[in-house]
Amino acid sequence: MVESLGSNGEGIVHIGETVYFAPFTAVGEKIKFKALKVKNRIGYAKALEILTPADERVRPRCPVFTKCGGCQIQHLRYNAQLKLKSKTVQDALRKIAGIEVNVPLTIKSDNQFEYRNKLQIPVGIDKSGRNVIGFYAERSHRIVPVTACPIHPDWAKDTISVFSEYMEKYGVRGYDEETRRGILRHIVVREVDGNFIVTAVTATDSLPYADKLTALLGKKFKSFSLWQNVNAGEGNGVFGETFRLLHGKGKYGACECGIRFEVGPNTFIQINRSVCRKLYERIVRFGTESGAEAAIDAYSGGGLLTAMLAKQIGRAYGIELVREASECADALIAPNKLKGKMFNRCGKVEDVLPELLNQVDADKTFLTVDPPRKGVDRGTLKAIAASGIRHVAMVSCNPATLARDVGILTGSLFETEGGELKKNPAYTQSGLEGCYKLVSVQPFDMFPQTKHVETLICLERK
Repeated sequence: MVESLGSNGEGIVHIGETVYFAPFTAVGEKIKFKALKVKNRIGYAKALEILTPADERVRPRCPVFTKCGGCQIQHLRYNAQLKLKSKTVQDALRKIAGIEVNVPLTIKSDNQFEYRNKLQIPVGIDKSGRNVIGFYAERSHRIVPVTACPIHPDWAKDTISVFSEYMEKYGVRGYDEETRRGILRHIVVREVDGNFIVTAVTATDSLPYADKLTALLGKKFKSFSLWQNVNAGEGNGVFGETFRLLHGKGKYGACECGIRFEVGPNTFIQINRSVCRKLYERIVRFGTESGAEAAIDAYSGGGLLTAMLAKQIGRAYGIELVREASECADALIAPNKLKGKMFNRCGKVEDVLPELLNQVDADKTFLTVDPPRKGVDRGTLKAIAASGIRHVAMVSCNPATLARDVGILTGSLFETEGGELKKNPAYTQSGLEGCYKLVSVQPFDMFPQTKHVETLICLERK
């Protein structure tokens, strides 16, 4: 019987002293499974048959669910998904940071499907040598072909259809990672208030028949731009450094939370607009209630949150590495009447933030950090702790690295001389003097149907 669910949404079953992880199962289900791999009393299994389905089980919408690696929990009722994500955050804080806290129910998304404003899909060659457009299978670069995806709106289906026709009609080959031959590697599309930023990522310097592709896209999309990005590298990164505008406007504007902003092909914005709104409003409320007179937004992307903080608090500084995103943030200043209130710095957070922290009044400054999945640089965390800044909001889509970073700031984790992090036996829930205490934890369901969860943790200097 499945006893509980793990952080990746897989069912947990104990057989003797061995723990098995069986994906796509639910708590309380009796299952027949096959053990795929067992090592050190930990086994990975494949469910062959659900003998007694749980009440939480529903029929998945996607025909390639369990094959495609995009969704892991589409077989669970939505409320069960929300509970699982809260448990994931709570378990990470307890196991990694030694912080015991009751995590409230994950704030739901307005849309459980068709919520993504961004499509990022690989293109390749199948075993028979034919082009394939789809999503990677779990833990692999094997592409599972798709014609549509239920967590994306209908425009994703139109995009896949257009590129399939383009490649077939004009002999454009998908990229083969083994032979490193072929042309098209990825298709990336961002929807911005009914406008579409389409980027064709190529391994070659040119995109063949770009005019033909533009014409085909024009039959499906009224307002769009077509970019080419050149990525001839061997790594897993989607984009290379070179972007070329082939058709349409370079950037498109939108309005969110009273802020007008611009988005380009490489500008980061949250992929779920409704949940982004709820998250950012919660951050701004924490910042204003802290009594801060200035705010710092680290990993600020296109500057939407920075602008919101500047508008409500009076002065805000954004720090962003990607130049295009930083330029989009600069473009927010004039139309939102934030001159003299919003300031953007383009550079690495680990370089810019320590310098900026030395220039502000720590007692009157609010800091928010929203790093990539790898979390905050260790040196940056030390700079935050040393600054004395009073209120910090930490946002992350990775509960494990978030728990580690929060553990460092609260003092529940300490660093040994060898650089290893260990749990601090002196730590108490009220916090350690000179460190931060945890004010609140709130997960947000930015990614329904998947194992991923966005979490906001608010900290206050003790």
